[in-house]
Amino acid sequence: MAEMTALSAPSSFGFLVVPNFSMIAFAAAVDALRMANQLTGRCLFNWYAITSDGSAVEASNGFRLIPEYSLEDAPNVPVVLVCGGTGIERATDRRLTSWLRRLASGGTVLGGICTGSHLLAAAGLLDGYRCTVHWEYIPGMRENFPRADISREVFVVDRNRITCAGGSAPLDLMLHLIAKRHGRELAASISEEFVGEHMRGPQQMQPIPMQQRLATSHPKLLEAVALMETNIEEPIDLDELAGYVGLSRRQLERLSRKYLGCPPTRYYLELRLARARRLLVQTALPIHEVALACGFVSAPHFSKCYRDFFGQPPSADRRRRNPETRPRSSGEPPEDTGELPEGPLAEWEQAGAGRSGEPRAVLTPDRG
Repeated sequence: MAEMTALSAPSSFGFLVVPNFSMIAFAAAVDALRMANQLTGRCLFNWYAITSDGSAVEASNGFRLIPEYSLEDAPNVPVVLVCGGTGIERATDRRLTSWLRRLASGGTVLGGICTGSHLLAAAGLLDGYRCTVHWEYIPGMRENFPRADISREVFVVDRNRITCAGGSAPLDLMLHLIAKRHGRELAASISEEFVGEHMRGPQQMQPIPMQQRLATSHPKLLEAVALMETNIEEPIDLDELAGYVGLSRRQLERLSRKYLGCPPTRYYLELRLARARRLLVQTALPIHEVALACGFVSAPHFSKCYRDFFGQPPSADRRRRNPETRPRSSGEPPEDTGELPEGPLAEWEQAGAGRSGEPRAVLTPDRG
């Protein structure tokens, strides 16, 4: 892993805080610096909160943060971290991206916390870099920013870019940076103060281990689910999936019903629909492209499955979850809704089944 050579002697951090930022992620980063000062009895670090216009900004939990600076009067600091949260797409504007580009051209180390990487990527500042983001945003960022190498790691340090996931991941990132600057003993002491079980390194993956998420440790079922999650765009046929993990179709169905509470085809379909919902909210992809990216061979069939599961069609869900969607002018073509046309549906697809008729490579789970 390429280490960040520009962070040789940092003492000040700027935190660019955008609306609906994650309070826990922001606090985890700042408190690591505060604790370093407290334990050593020295001012090792300073930090400043920055907002676009210098006014207070509301976190996703409803608390408001009063910043020290706006973009215009923010001091020059060696490191600026973008603190994101929900709805980061709506926080991305030309003024912010221009400011970040100026910092990058001046040699400032830039980073993203939680979903802050999205804003950096939108500015083109993660092109050619390894980076990470909160796991819910990984599919959308991979679609929107193909020139960024987006990892599932808890945090990534690549040259003059530092990025991390949300939740407690910023604490791990800061402990890593503090250890590089002031030694592992201080970082370990900070972790102990926060009752940390251990310090996670950059090679550790997010989210939580699958066996905890699924409440099972059955290795064959975990392997099957991992294959499902890795093969969303081109779903694997159930017989093929069972064969890959060394089970019969009936054995896989029995395990799925016992531990997942539903047939494997249903679980697979729900994985694809969950991915589709993230893409609808996090990207501007047309609905038919979202359908293809999630393994549906037609937009009408995708719309039917989506409506059956979420209770509303994808176009309505996109508008509800992203109310700032730009309205069409009268001269624009109709929105691609993916809605079912009037009359009987001409196309049929078995829910959860893959595309058949030609051999293909099956993707294996990302190990790093």
